[in-house]
Amino acid sequence: MTPFAVAGIQMHIAQQDNISAMQERLELTMSMYPWVQMVLFSELAPFGTNREFAEARPGPTEERFQTMAAKHGIWLIPGSLYQQVDGELYNTSPVINPAGDIVTRYEKMFPFYPYEEGIAQGSEFCVFDVPGVGRFGVSNCYDIWFPETTRTLAAMGAEVLLHPVMTTYIDRDIDLVMARAAAAANQCYVFDINGVGAGGVGQSCVFDPSARVIHQAGSHEEIIPVEVDLDQVRRQRKRGFRSLGQPLKSWRDNRVPFQIYSKEYDHAYLDSLGVLEKAQRSPTPAGE
Repeated sequence: MTPFAVAGIQMHIAQQDNISAMQERLELTMSMYPWVQMVLFSELAPFGTNREFAEARPGPTEERFQTMAAKHGIWLIPGSLYQQVDGELYNTSPVINPAGDIVTRYEKMFPFYPYEEGIAQGSEFCVFDVPGVGRFGVSNCYDIWFPETTRTLAAMGAEVLLHPVMTTYIDRDIDLVMARAAAAANQCYVFDINGVGAGGVGQSCVFDPSARVIHQAGSHEEIIPVEVDLDQVRRQRKRGFRSLGQPLKSWRDNRVPFQIYSKEYDHAYLDSLGVLEKAQRSPTPAGE
């Protein structure tokens, strides 16, 4: 057994500086569950979607989180925050180790256009190793709607997917379907952590590599500490999903050329769907 304890924090997020509140929740988490080794917050937890707080990289907000991680000797992923890099604005998730060092950052690959208009699209996948434990991957909210993102992380060896989200809309039920499907298709743990208030509708969920629900939160603040077993991931990837389907091996061994990924592929149908923009009111039929 290779155990490792991760806590997701589902908390109320306002469109302002939430860092002191995050620090309080972190202190509470470590007081109640001192065995936790990694903490994950929801997407844009530090400031909500308020772009006035966007900082250059590196910045003082990251430094505050680095201090928190070092104080408790934990891995810390503070959800994400807007960062300015070379004139572009990215939705960025820093990964901080127990010494307080930033070991990597993930820039959201699929901003929720058109609602995140103006946010640049990241291009680098993010995995990192916890020494003696295993490999973790990071994605952000809408990324999980694109199976290629999670499949790539799994192919890079990720055994646990850390997935901060900010789902404030009525499609949270579909979000959870996507997260569960990612756990099944890639035989990995998925920590899908949402906020409440302006930060989302809650319902954070943790899935195991058999896509079973380990815990589903409600719509209130909640701390979700879960001890995962990385050996379960490794055994299932060798033996198959519940000792049946072996999707990662099948993907590895496939001989099908997926032409849709070719630059030469005819995207006429996709182009016919129109411009990526917010839905507008439907016209009222004449005579009504």
